Amino acid sequence: MKAIVFLLTTLTSFAQTYKATETTIDSIRVLRLTDKAHDTEVSIAPSVGNLAFEMKVKGQNIFWFPADLATFSSNPIQAANIFLAPWANRFDRDAFWANGKQYTLNPELKNFKRDPNGRPIHGLLAFSRAWEVVALRADKNGAEAVSRLEFWRHPDLMAQFPFAHTVEMTYRLSNGTLEVRTRFENHSTEPMPLLIGYHPYFRVPDAPRDLWKVHVAARDHVEMQKDGLPTGERKPVNLADPQPLAGTEIDDVFDNLVREKNGRAEFWAEGKAQRITVAYGPKYNTAIVYAPAGKDFICFEPMTGITNAFNLAHDGLYKDLQSIPPAGKWEESYWIVPSGF
Repeated sequence: MKAIVFLLTTLTSFAQTYKATETTIDSIRVLRLTDKAHDTEVSIAPSVGNLAFEMKVKGQNIFWFPADLATFSSNPIQAANIFLAPWANRFDRDAFWANGKQYTLNPELKNFKRDPNGRPIHGLLAFSRAWEVVALRADKNGAEAVSRLEFWRHPDLMAQFPFAHTVEMTYRLSNGTLEVRTRFENHSTEPMPLLIGYHPYFRVPDAPRDLWKVHVAARDHVEMQKDGLPTGERKPVNLADPQPLAGTEIDDVFDNLVREKNGRAEFWAEGKAQRITVAYGPKYNTAIVYAPAGKDFICFEPMTGITNAFNLAHDGLYKDLQSIPPAGKWEESYWIVPSGF
């Protein structure tokens, strides 16, 4: 009898470690993942780009999110964990090449942004309301929220990027680590070029920005023009390891990433005792690091290719463009690992 009671108690304890719940903030639906053992809580807004806007570790949000959710929803800015698709970063023109054909964007649809030089930037889905929640669950191993966006159902999206596909995003919290898993299914009859990524903004709460140190897990620096477009050239990374941020700003593209034995490339920023590690899975072969002077955030951005990769690949200046075959699938993750809290 005592053994049965002990077993039930143990199972109850496991069940309480992780929770996946739903709430409302400012009339906006929010999914919440909780890891009691590590005092970590992740909040996601499906109707605002499926954005994870909070990852609180012992009450401290490690995402940079300088707004309330209602204000952000009505007037979104670059913050938290933004998904960039079906292209990440900028094109050099209002068009892109794929499978030997040039596709022209239609600015009249007003569903993409432009950078300060007027170039298309960051795709079509950054703050999309088209995500649908398909699962919210927890067990003894973790808690997760799964959302899906059926791109092919939206004529305004297909008009700009005519490759029918579905994208599924899973946030999974386990053992104090947040995994962000992305899965694509190509429904079209042609290979679908893949240039996607995330633009997460982080803060290290226990120290001001100029006391942070940064580790960049890359060997090559992608040379850029003044307008933010790659030249096609590479040079060795010229940063200390770790690199103090005092007196330094970073806004650079890196590739030839340094991998651990598990295949992940680990970037990190640390303050006095706290560290935030961002680990890229193998199919994220490019990294952007953005740490502007005077701002209390740093971005470690996992990417599947360099800026303007579609057009550079067509011009023969980029060899690593990924694609998904007809009826094929693609899946990769990156992980956010806080420590020292």
